[in-house]
Amino acid sequence: MFARFFWLSCALLFSCSAIFAQAPKSPAHELTTEDVGAFFDGFMPVQMGQANIAGAVIAVVKDGGLVFAKGYGYADTTKKAQISPAMTLFRLGSVSKLFTWTAVMQQVEQGKLDLDRDVNDYLDFKIPPAFDKPITLCDIMTHRAGFEETVKDLFVASPEDLHPLSHYLQAHMPARIFPAGTTPAYSNYAVALAAYIIERVSGQKFDDYAEEHIFKPLDMNHATFRQPLPDAFKASMSQGYLLGSGDPKPFEVVQAAPAGSLSASAVDMAHFMMMHLQNGRYGNAQVLQPKTAIQMHARQEGWPSAVNAMCLGFYEQSQNGYRIIGHEGNTILFHSHLYLNLEPIRDSLSP
Repeated sequence: MFARFFWLSCALLFSCSAIFAQAPKSPAHELTTEDVGAFFDGFMPVQMGQANIAGAVIAVVKDGGLVFAKGYGYADTTKKAQISPAMTLFRLGSVSKLFTWTAVMQQVEQGKLDLDRDVNDYLDFKIPPAFDKPITLCDIMTHRAGFEETVKDLFVASPEDLHPLSHYLQAHMPARIFPAGTTPAYSNYAVALAAYIIERVSGQKFDDYAEEHIFKPLDMNHATFRQPLPDAFKASMSQGYLLGSGDPKPFEVVQAAPAGSLSASAVDMAHFMMMHLQNGRYGNAQVLQPKTAIQMHARQEGWPSAVNAMCLGFYEQSQNGYRIIGHEGNTILFHSHLYLNLEPIRDSLSP
């Protein structure tokens, strides 16, 4: 089982799906550091040059180990600062949501949350009724809460403009435009709502919860949801660019923070991928129980069999006959992809 993750510190996104390119029918070749490096060393500079990208970082893991991690371009073009896969932080955008979902499932394991219960039972304010169907955490994790998506105040100008999560959720509650559980409709608001529920049942602020229950057991020492960025991480943060040839832009501040504010290094993200590929285990730490991780990764009901579906937080993609789950993430300045291939590599990519 292997995974790959890459970030781009610019506004143009490209695909690395060629890693799954069709191969002739022959015995499978072992995935090696040398081969992965040769591919990306040839692929990345060309694509980054064509797309005017300042910097990018890639991590590939397989069978519980880090196969490849390398930065390309610069974390700071003016200073010609190199990218360290272990140290340089990039913004993950909506890949952050996978941490929120992992936290939800930890609370499910503890019996503090029920995926099928009305979320109003966990809140200190009420989501108004609509369509005679309550919203559940399962609805939220499959983006079927039925909320209209809005972008007002999703980002704010500075950390001084941030409001507590409870204030934001009550002041920016979107309209319910679909019956819960019926229609896929992406919702950053719903993810923030789930994170607030985690705060309510755990008794911890979300940033603190993520650090104690996910980052610490995964040895993610270069990762944070906090805004502004803690002083210890400022020197390691990559600059963000609309175009690599342009000037760096200020640090982006996400109001719906649990839906998109994570900053992390590629190697730290590799630890997170290893944990999910190993059904909740990383080293001696069991972040999720195996049955919980398998439940998260499973295709959920309600989608036609011929199309990709949502899992619990992850979404399916199909590449050359492989079932892949993952998530993408975008801020204005940063773009990321996380992909997990849970299937063993077959002897041939041919049918």
